Amino acid sequence: MSNVFGRIERATPPFAALAIAVVAVSTSAILVRFSTAPSIVKAFYRVLFTTLLLAPFAVARHRDAFSRLTIRDWLVAGAGGVALAIHFASWFESLEFTSVAASVTIVQSQVLFVAIGASWLLAEHVTRRTIAGMALALVGIAVLSIGDSLTGAVAGPAPLYGNALALVGAVCAAGYVLAGRSLRQRIPLIPYVIVVYSVCAVVLLALVLADGAVLADYPASEWLLFVGMAIGPGIFGHTVLNWALAHLESSVVSVSLLGEPIGSALLALLLLGEVPSALTVGGGAVILLGITVTARA
Repeated sequence: MSNVFGRIERATPPFAALAIAVVAVSTSAILVRFSTAPSIVKAFYRVLFTTLLLAPFAVARHRDAFSRLTIRDWLVAGAGGVALAIHFASWFESLEFTSVAASVTIVQSQVLFVAIGASWLLAEHVTRRTIAGMALALVGIAVLSIGDSLTGAVAGPAPLYGNALALVGAVCAAGYVLAGRSLRQRIPLIPYVIVVYSVCAVVLLALVLADGAVLADYPASEWLLFVGMAIGPGIFGHTVLNWALAHLESSVVSVSLLGEPIGSALLALLLLGEVPSALTVGGGAVILLGITVTARA
């Protein structure tokens, strides 16, 4: 089995993996909206089930890898897990108060924080062309985010609060991406994500208990949604994204994830009846242009 997975990894182009991750994470907001459980409970079970699904692969292929992790590795991966937990908690909650399009696009503004952090912490060179691509993508985010409000579309019960939560999620997502970039050059994927997801799950469990939310007593449909969040956005989304971080610069990975708002908006249209405005569509086109310019740079 180890040889099979090795061949798959070697045969997979990094940009193809990145495309799979973008499609997978685009389903996340829709699955969250379908679930009626408390936001923090959804986040906890998504991460918990993702960790449990990956654990057998960690035992089968990388049993000795954990013992080779240094104290610094544990601390950095743990910090990434804490950042990921806050990202999930704030973003899942934002979807209760603002539209899918606004929440997803704002949370993907992480690209700005990733670019700044990569330049300061990881010494990654950011070219003028890369900056131009990021600027285009951010302009697209702004246009897409304000599109609904300018056209009078329903934005949610408390859009400003929801948007602020999404921004918190963006900052924390950037910290998570940067932690992954600094470690994934040396640490195999599965051991890395097991550590990060385990820390994330523990932090989310603590938040669930502090909030007094119910952990069980949910119908079968809710448990199916929890598992779906783990398999789709969790395994094929964030885990594949972490694999790509070992092969591509973090700024390129983060900017490519700006394609998530496009996929999420289309799914929200088809499944939730959220009709995008002309400005939303135009903003999406600008985002895609920014992704293309940055990736080529």
